[in-house]
Amino acid sequence: MEQKHSLKIALAGNPNSGKTSIFNSFTGARQKVANFPGVTVEKRVGHRKYGKYDITFVDLPGTYSLTAYSLDEKVARDFIVNEQPDVIINVIDGGNLERSLYLTMQLIEIGVDLVIDINMWDEVLESGIKIDTEKLSTLLGAPVLKTIGNRGQGLDSLLDTAIKLAENGEELHHHPPVTYGPRLDDIVANLSDEVSKCKNCTSCHNSRWLAIKMLEGDTEIKNRCFPDKVENSHLTKVLDESVTHLKSTTDDDPEIIVTEGRYGYVAGIIREVMQRPPTDRMKMSDQIDDLLTHRILGYPIFLLLMWLIFQATFVIGQYPMAWIETAVAYVQSGVGQLIPDGAMADLLIDGVIGGVGSVIVFLPNIVILFLGISILEDSGYMARAAFLMDKLMHYLGLHGKSFIPMLMGFGCSVPAIMATRTLESKRDRIMTILLIPMISCSAKLPVYVLFTGAFFGAYAGNVIFSIYLFGIAATILMARIFGRTILQSDETPFVMELPPYRRPTTWSVIIHMWERTRMYLKKMGGVILIASVILWLLGYFPKVDEYSQDYETKIEQLALSDQPGAELAIAELKAARAGEDLQYSFIGRLGNVVSPFVKPLGFNWQMGISLIPGFVAKEVVVSSLGVLYFLGEETDESSDNLMQALQSQQSGISQAAAYAFMIFILLYTPCLATVAAIRKETGVRWMWFSIIFQCVFAWIGAFAAYRILTLFGL
Repeated sequence: MEQKHSLKIALAGNPNSGKTSIFNSFTGARQKVANFPGVTVEKRVGHRKYGKYDITFVDLPGTYSLTAYSLDEKVARDFIVNEQPDVIINVIDGGNLERSLYLTMQLIEIGVDLVIDINMWDEVLESGIKIDTEKLSTLLGAPVLKTIGNRGQGLDSLLDTAIKLAENGEELHHHPPVTYGPRLDDIVANLSDEVSKCKNCTSCHNSRWLAIKMLEGDTEIKNRCFPDKVENSHLTKVLDESVTHLKSTTDDDPEIIVTEGRYGYVAGIIREVMQRPPTDRMKMSDQIDDLLTHRILGYPIFLLLMWLIFQATFVIGQYPMAWIETAVAYVQSGVGQLIPDGAMADLLIDGVIGGVGSVIVFLPNIVILFLGISILEDSGYMARAAFLMDKLMHYLGLHGKSFIPMLMGFGCSVPAIMATRTLESKRDRIMTILLIPMISCSAKLPVYVLFTGAFFGAYAGNVIFSIYLFGIAATILMARIFGRTILQSDETPFVMELPPYRRPTTWSVIIHMWERTRMYLKKMGGVILIASVILWLLGYFPKVDEYSQDYETKIEQLALSDQPGAELAIAELKAARAGEDLQYSFIGRLGNVVSPFVKPLGFNWQMGISLIPGFVAKEVVVSSLGVLYFLGEETDESSDNLMQALQSQQSGISQAAAYAFMIFILLYTPCLATVAAIRKETGVRWMWFSIIFQCVFAWIGAFAAYRILTLFGL
């Protein structure tokens, strides 16, 4: 039997280089692929058996540099330095070779086994650019391959080359040293000699790289690699002398000289290997950008695109919603006929099917919403939206990069919070994290669809859009307050790459939609099912020992009589009995506690109670209402659905109260997963601040909305 060998291959590259698409192709993993920076904020791991090898693939964060100013740069650098992968595949966007090679120079400095992958080769050919890959391979001392990652072309050859390099690195890997110009090369050589003399160095990386990191001012690497105090002190002395000499002779900081040297080295390579076609006309991307990023027209265009997405979410989603709703009612009716009346039947029909079914009907809306957002992301438009919002971000006291994780918050707050790692400033990270939960995530959409469908009819799509705008306005308000009080800071400039427009690939859109759908369905069989059953149990027990009247006898007497109005009287008696059951149950007692807090907002007790399990996941609010509104009722194929139950006079909900409830859902404390992410990224103190602040802010916002709308007679 052939012995298996293990390999560890890392993928490194700039944002938008197609690195994650290649990772997905290698591993079959379903990772989010989006055409803007900041999506991959921590390393992803996948596995694959290939020939005699068990290969572990690591998708490092997309980064332009390994200087470790931001958290994503630090994750990439620390993995390469500490984990020492067998091979690194450096994925390069062929249309941006010069920018991409800056990271390549840093990888060469470390001395890793490197395969250069010029990805998106189809775009290189379409643009008329000519790249001499053989000469580039010679100059870099590493194999250079061409791939089209989103189509899977050239990936087998890329993997074969990476394995061959791991098997026989010396034959394929002979990086020439990167030169930084006459001002610095001698100092680098001298400092490198001093580093090589150290006996207690804990790093096996080459001394030249360590010398460069010291000149760049990376004290973390210096202290980690040279723990011996005597050696560290000696190197610090030599370093100080070198820095003093450089500053006196060049009037520049060593870090600037190193950066200029790398760019100069890259520029020399570009002159040797690349030819651009002569052009005297503006590219199509630039022409489109003149409109989409226009300082006046850009904003209404952005709002129009988002409005169209929300309109499609509700209007198109109505049809599959009705089909699923009919199917749920059919299942409830079938179960009711198969299982005899009793607690078990009520649990299955009202607790399990009623709770989960009331949420699953909104699955089409989730799919349509993410279809629209995925198309905008993959086309490159979302990067333009970030660029467009740069002025607004600075007005809010935020870095322009903050718009990207905030935009991701429309999908899910957890990855949005993780994406703040791309921000260099700790203050910017904390402030962005505090604001993200006020951006309406997809988990809140079922609540909006339910209440707008029940109370606003044909205007439902516009009302949902207004809720999202309300969230943006609330974010702007709190950003201004935070920026002038607890999180003051100077503004920093924003430089962002605008990737070329690309036609969204079907596979990328499918992956994006399926990932969100899978998470949604997973909640159906997990947290939503459990919450629905618990709520049903709290509403079913304890049973009333003695009713205020003998309902059973009166119902039997009316059923046997022929007097007119008997059926109506029986229905009223059953409703009264169900009311006493609920009032005596645990959920009824909890409702009495909650009611004083939510009554000023126009909420009934069911709405108030549904907010409590909503702390776990916002979708649970809908399933909770689905259980609470049908506790004690006889469920059959003629039962009202949840929208009709909310509309009924018995519920006592006005349009103003419905809108206020959606505002409360928008603003109050996010789900437990988001709270955990806030704690992980900012600490316990900021987590509790976020929880308390959002509860108070939500109550104030809902109260204001309810009172104002009531004045207009809603």
